[in-house]
Amino acid sequence: MTDPAALQHHRARATAAGFFLHDAAADELQDRLDMVNKSFTQPAIVTGFSDYWAAQHPTAKIASDSETLRLSPDSHDLVAHVMGLHWSNDPVGQLIQCRRALRPDGLFIGISFGGDTLQELRRALAEAEIAVTGGLSPRIAPMPELRDLGGLLQRAGFALPVADTALIKVEYRDIWHLMHDLRAMGETNALSARLRRPTRRAVFEKAQKLYAEHFAAPSGRLKASFELQVLTGWAPDASQPQPLRPGSAQQRLADALGSAEKPLHD
Repeated sequence: MTDPAALQHHRARATAAGFFLHDAAADELQDRLDMVNKSFTQPAIVTGFSDYWAAQHPTAKIASDSETLRLSPDSHDLVAHVMGLHWSNDPVGQLIQCRRALRPDGLFIGISFGGDTLQELRRALAEAEIAVTGGLSPRIAPMPELRDLGGLLQRAGFALPVADTALIKVEYRDIWHLMHDLRAMGETNALSARLRRPTRRAVFEKAQKLYAEHFAAPSGRLKASFELQVLTGWAPDASQPQPLRPGSAQQRLADALGSAEKPLHD
């Protein structure tokens, strides 16, 4: 579970130096829009970083990614939920609210961090904490796997759901350099079950050693993975392609492929 107050506090101290992944997300969003042969006149963007995204899309309505979205039903032809779903305590609820805000045949695009994000840091910290303290505390939010996301879109009532991913590799001088960047991103630990006292320096020193042993780049720096998951779906509309009723095909698949049909043996 996410602690909303901690999340808001961390986001408030984000700096411009930490927005390079938002730049990547903005590129992903524009790529998806360029693929659609449709213009959008009533866009909305749901985000926890309103200043950045308002500058990117000055004509869009900007809504905070709080538990209840300030979006009116059937009022937008495009809703983008950017860089926040991985912190949501109810991601399906967020998707449902976005779908309700769309007009029929409106487009939803969601971009957030996926399960491979910070996999190296997650492993190094876990092994180090167990080795030094004999215990393990939650440090990196659990994030969804790509295979689960299409189902989430369907549960939220979207038609024609698609989920894909982009993996971004970044190199850092050391583990402290990486954590400095996470602070600048507003993405440090906001889990409700997080450790509430300072972590012993020995844990980080051990994590640095493990990280360098297992995840060093050829340059000698440390590799860090950031996975951007991109979801697209449409508000249902009668004009959209519909699946055929089973048994309604007018031609056999074997005839279309020019091959002989062979019965299966029991």
